This record gives sequence, structure tokens and C-alpha cells, in this order.
Amino acid sequence: MSKMSEVTLAAGVRTNLLALQRTSSMQEVVQGRLATGKKVNSALDNPNSYFTAAALSDRASDLSTLLDDMGQGVQQLKAADEGIKAIVKLVDAAKAKATQALSSASSTDRGTFASEYNKLLGQISDIAQDSTYKGKNLLGGDDLRVIFNERTQGDATWGQNFMTISGVNYTNVQSSLSLSTIGGGDWAIGTTGNNNIGTALDKLNHALTSLRTQASTFGTNLSSVQIRQDYTTSFINTLTTGSDKLTLADQNEEGAKLLALNTRQQLSSTALSFASQADQNVLRLLG
Repeated sequence: MSKMSEVTLAAGVRTNLLALQRTSSMQEVVQGRLATGKKVNSALDNPNSYFTAAALSDRASDLSTLLDDMGQGVQQLKAADEGIKAIVKLVDAAKAKATQALSSASSTDRGTFASEYNKLLGQISDIAQDSTYKGKNLLGGDDLRVIFNERTQGDATWGQNFMTISGVNYTNVQSSLSLSTIGGGDWAIGTTGNNNIGTALDKLNHALTSLRTQASTFGTNLSSVQIRQDYTTSFINTLTTGSDKLTLADQNEEGAKLLALNTRQQLSSTALSFASQADQNVLRLLG
């Protein structure tokens, strides 16, 4: 079999053909940037920008996950705060019952007030037990750990930043608030009964002070977590913007480039046509 000889192109035709191919290749690049909105789509486009942007985006993604966890931590603190507010109201109601009993001259009424007082203490325990959020109960003795950065303990750069919020256990009012139920004759009319009521009022006042102090502590913790939450949100935006600056394409610039390349392609096609016509003129002479 004979080998087919290669087709030889005239110098002018080859030059214009190469220019047309070059323009077509550049058009594909610009069209890709316009389609994706990015000037760097892979490491082949710009290795330094690509990997730097990827690292920034990865960190922003990690922080976004932690930001969700911070949001849940905020909700857990709010659940505890709402629980304390309800408990404070119950303690105030218990104080009212003790005060009513102290001013009453009826043994029957005092017994009724004592019974109602005991029920209120039971409600305190119930509210503390019901203040669970996603399996965590700050009023049931659980501690809360809120993580603020994506670093691990073994990271050579720096350790993991977090806040540990200690819980309290109000499910047992006797051990946590020193409030105990009243026996049948503890609030009876007489000096002993009056003294018992006075002791109960003192314990209730102490419990209120303790509850308000704990509420203040949770409030401070909540503010700290929310500040870190806002900071993390802003920092994620900074990381994302930095990544975008390395990879995003200027749509106006790329659009102008595509328009210029289209014009160049038309001119190259015309020049190629003119160069081909020169060969055709030779054929006419030979004919």
C-alpha cells in the first residue's frame, strides 16, 4: 500500500489557520469562565490561587459547621434560662404561700398552704427535668461544651478554643436549693410553727438569690457565645470573600474579551479566505 502524501498548505494559509485555532482556543477559555463565573476552575489554571482559595473555602466550611453547633449551644443556654425564670416564679409563689400561712390563724388553712407549698416544690423539680434540649440539660447537672474553632488539640499551630459551661442540678430542690417539703404539723399555729415558716421564708429568699446568680452566670455565658457566633459569621464571610477574589472572574472583563475574540475570529476567517484565494488563482492559471 502506498502512503498518502501529506497535504502542504501555503505559508499564508497556515499562518491564518494557526491564528484561527488560537482564537478558538481562547474563546473556549473565556466561555468557560463566563459559564462558571470563575477564572480559576482547576489547578491547571493557576496552582497558587487554586490551592490557596481551596484552603480558605475549606476553613470557611469547617467554621460554618461549628457555627451551627454554636447556634445549638445558644438554644441550650436559652432553654436553661427559661427554666430558671419559671423556677423563680414558682419560688415566688411558694413564698406567697408561706407568707399566707404565717398570717393565718386557721390550722386548716395552714395545712392547705403547706400542701400547696409542697406541690410548688415538686413543680420546680419537674421544670428542671423538662429543660432538656437535644439531650442536654443544664438544669439537670449536665455541662455544655461550645467549640469556637476548627483546630484540634494535637494541632501544631494552636489548640482548640472552646467554652465549658457548668450546669446545675435543680431536679432535687433539697440538695440544690436547700428547700424541703413541709410535714403535716410543721406549720401549725404557735411559736414552733411560726418559726418553721420563718425558716422556710429564709430558705426561699436564699434560693431566689442563688437562682438569680445562676441566671446571671448563664446570661454572661450566653453573651460570650453569641459574640463568638457573630465573630465567626463575619470571619466566614472574610474567608469566602478572600477565596472569591482569587478565583472569581470579572464578568464584564470576560464579556469584553469574548466580544474581541469573536471579532478576531471573523477577521481571521476572512484572512484565511483571502489566503486560499491565492492558491485558487494559481489553479486558474494552470487550467
